[in-house]
Amino acid sequence: MKYAPFVSVVIPVKAINEYIHEGLAYIRELDYSNFEVLIFPDKDDGVILPGVRIIPTGNVGPAEKRDLAIKYACGEILAFLDDDAFPRRDWLNKAVRHFKEPAVAAVGGPAITPENDTTLQKASGAVFASRLGGGNLTYRYVPEKLKEVDDYPSVNLFVRKNIFEFLGGFDTEFWPGEDTKLCLDITKKLGMKIIYDPEVVVWHHRRELFLPHMRQVLNYAVHRGYFVKHFPETSLRLNYFIPSIFVSGLVLGPIIGFWLPIARYLYGGVLVFYGCAVMLEGLRTKELKLGVLTTVGIFVTHVVYGVGFMVGIFSRSLKR
Repeated sequence: MKYAPFVSVVIPVKAINEYIHEGLAYIRELDYSNFEVLIFPDKDDGVILPGVRIIPTGNVGPAEKRDLAIKYACGEILAFLDDDAFPRRDWLNKAVRHFKEPAVAAVGGPAITPENDTTLQKASGAVFASRLGGGNLTYRYVPEKLKEVDDYPSVNLFVRKNIFEFLGGFDTEFWPGEDTKLCLDITKKLGMKIIYDPEVVVWHHRRELFLPHMRQVLNYAVHRGYFVKHFPETSLRLNYFIPSIFVSGLVLGPIIGFWLPIARYLYGGVLVFYGCAVMLEGLRTKELKLGVLTTVGIFVTHVVYGVGFMVGIFSRSLKR
């Protein structure tokens, strides 16, 4: 008998929007029938979506909305999906197969930039998907090899409901970053597995360069810096510090060079090397406009993340 547990697809949203309608069109084409869809908007706008349970929540954040799955979802597996993401046809089939192993508590997959995004959105996606922009986390944005992970975003995340309930859901003190806390509890507190599967695919609309992208990066960076002190198991890692080291070098290099002439040559050489590496990432897009935007976007992302990360490290608390 085929393994096909009942799955609850959980989508938090401020209000029913065009992305929701797009996502539901893809969800209705899934090659898996044993599932339900729950959408959690702030309020009831009178919208009726066939086959969908719409549960108004009041003005609360995405983490609180996802936590309501404990109360309302009927599935054995919770499939968390952002409102601006939509799944590939085999999304559920590819994910649930991993839950046949009792030690697997969660499954995640890549969130790929869709072809119908604008050029500015695609540039944001290209930044995250590049080695310089995404670092060792590019597997979150493009399919890479199957592996275990210990931290995964909730844009495309499956969790056993009994585990989610046992852990009390997401730690709603944090957003973004609530998924980091949940994954840490799964892997460190419970000693269970989170599987990354490149075939568990969704497409995820990006924020446009530059301001929306920068605000998102800044928010993530501040939280990651703050998490270094509170959740070092998955946040005290060199790759998160590199942008801050880069920003510090940009600022201190000319000052040191004023006193040490040899440092000027070192500073200039590093900048030339960095510039060439960033431009090479832009060339990989094979489109002139997209390549230029990606090149500038990577630099801006490094600066914004580097500053935000340091702000987070020195913050005593975070505002929601």
